[in-house]
Amino acid sequence: MTSKRFPGRAAALGVGLMLSGWAGSAAAANNTECTKIGVCYCINADLKPVIESKIAHFRELAAQHRQAGKAVGYLSVPLSPAGGGYMNLNREVADSAKASIEKRFGADFVWVLNPAMPDADIPKGTGADYMLMWTTLLEGRDGFGEDFDFVYFVGPQDFSRVLGLDGISDMAKIDQYFERRLKSDPELEKAAQAGLTKAAFRKYYALKASIAFSRGAHDEWNIIRIVNERRRSESRFGIANQLPVLFDGRGAPPADSEAAVSDGYVGKCKS
Repeated sequence: MTSKRFPGRAAALGVGLMLSGWAGSAAAANNTECTKIGVCYCINADLKPVIESKIAHFRELAAQHRQAGKAVGYLSVPLSPAGGGYMNLNREVADSAKASIEKRFGADFVWVLNPAMPDADIPKGTGADYMLMWTTLLEGRDGFGEDFDFVYFVGPQDFSRVLGLDGISDMAKIDQYFERRLKSDPELEKAAQAGLTKAAFRKYYALKASIAFSRGAHDEWNIIRIVNERRRSESRFGIANQLPVLFDGRGAPPADSEAAVSDGYVGKCKS
């Protein structure tokens, strides 16, 4: 899981995956927690019960949709403002991507778990705390990703749809979007006062808006790679029953989906 290669399609653009409150608490006691597939994180030990309760909640939610006959998907999406983004806009992209996927396949047939949903928030949680939750959920009880039917990694088109980009003078359109929203969105105004510039915003949404620079999405890519590797070696699954991986609306080829990428939040606590 330490390879520096990133999947061909996904290498185009990206940002960091993070939910609100990932600042964490320096005073919290840390503890190394490893999952069934051997992925370890240094988490806030005080948050373990919260993480476990949310895992149980999301598993039950997925099971309910499965029982309704739906295919269950997981959305890997960058939410962090790191690098010039705006978290509220990234959340809107996550909501739009979920809606688009469900519309494409049919809401009666597909349900997508969106990590931007309020239920996923872990107060005072760090990136590692969130990733322990998502890793445990993605790997499933037996380490074969049995709670999901596919994983969708958000790409440039998902951002373009929300921003109204059409491939012609997109940077100018992003500038105009920033200026319009700055006049009506107090939270964006606060972000600008805190240092977010129009130039940084423009570069982020023109060149980075995807999952390729996301620490959390790197971990999620590797998690699904490991899960599918386990499926390929298990007779009841095999190649034909791997979890499908989609990026930016298209299926990822084996040369990409079977390749490891650099770690994000993975790592044991340092003594």
